[in-house]
Amino acid sequence: MTNLSTKEISEELVNREGISHIVVEPYEGVRIITGQGEREFTGPAIIIINQD
Repeated sequence: MTNLSTKEISEELVNREGISHIVVEPYEGVRIITGQGEREFTGPAIIIINQD
């Protein structure tokens, strides 16, 4: 896996069953709130959700 870029790994993950993703555009703000805390950041980013 060390030979694969982060982009390649992300592209493979988002195509798998049980995975969804959210694309955050450049300069778009995002806030994620969970039972473990809160995190804010600005895109560009891809949020990958693994529910498998």
